[in-house]
Amino acid sequence: MPYTLCQLQAILGGEVRGNGDRALNGVAALGEATADQLSFVVGGKHVEAAAASAAGGLIAAPAVAERLERDLLVVANPHAAFARAVALFHPEPPSCPGIHPAAVVDAGALVAADAEVAAQAVIGAGSRIGAGTRIGPGCVIGNGVEIGAGCRLYGNVTVYPGCRIGDRVTLHAGCVIGSDGFGLAWEGDAWVKVPQVGRVVIGNDVEIGANTTIDRGALTDTVVEDGVKIDNLVQIAHNCHIGAHTAIAGCAGLAGSTRIGRRCLIGGAAMILGHIDICDGVTVSGASFIGKSIKTPGVYTSTQPHMPHDEWLRNAAQLRHLADLRERIRALEKKLQDKE
Repeated sequence: MPYTLCQLQAILGGEVRGNGDRALNGVAALGEATADQLSFVVGGKHVEAAAASAAGGLIAAPAVAERLERDLLVVANPHAAFARAVALFHPEPPSCPGIHPAAVVDAGALVAADAEVAAQAVIGAGSRIGAGTRIGPGCVIGNGVEIGAGCRLYGNVTVYPGCRIGDRVTLHAGCVIGSDGFGLAWEGDAWVKVPQVGRVVIGNDVEIGANTTIDRGALTDTVVEDGVKIDNLVQIAHNCHIGAHTAIAGCAGLAGSTRIGRRCLIGGAAMILGHIDICDGVTVSGASFIGKSIKTPGVYTSTQPHMPHDEWLRNAAQLRHLADLRERIRALEKKLQDKE
């Protein structure tokens, strides 16, 4: 379905400058857009690319729009507005309400009449599937699971028994919700498994990436609050608590009983030690290791810049002598103080 800038303005807000009646049939990046496509520009460093773009219309911030003689939709947050425009041009395919003949749904499960359950999906006893929710092929929903309205589970998602999922949640292919936490007790000569009897409780408007795993709590619940966005291949251990609207990038790992505040940003491959608290509004840089609680909002980084391997080996060798160097410095400082 085509949209004009005027039609987009009615939906997205902002102000139209130039010709607002040209029909736009899709979206594309600045360097690839054609005369019937929409693109966007955020910062001033992209003004030249925006001016040269063949795009039929652009979404831009006010400061950038002043430097462009183009057909524009001027908004305060071009990135967010463009994201909503993309959703308009590429709506979700329509659902096919009903239960596929090749699905297995326990007689004790309650599936909304307009929900979709695809082939080879399995839904256990006592589970409840909300209105408009779509269960993809090969999904396994355990006993006593509650999934709210308007959710989308892509293929081969597994939700273990007893877990709770809110409304408008997206679970991408292969993610696992509610697997056992890594709870073990050493008994002299062997490990004894600690039964994991908590749940995973997920709020509304959460999105969880492909092959991400969220472990159920040992005794209490693992909790993911509203609006959290988690990338692919992330490990969330048992009894973690993730605050609302936090975003976690791919390959990050949270050890058990970690509490992450609201509106935090956790970079890719970041590792966070267990039993610590991170306050609201914290950004953890990619590949950082966080080993103790963070009580003040801000950006935290613990990585080193890359260097040639031989140089790294020389520096690493010196690290082994840091304790000796510290003691020598202390001794020298004490001698200086005694002389004074």
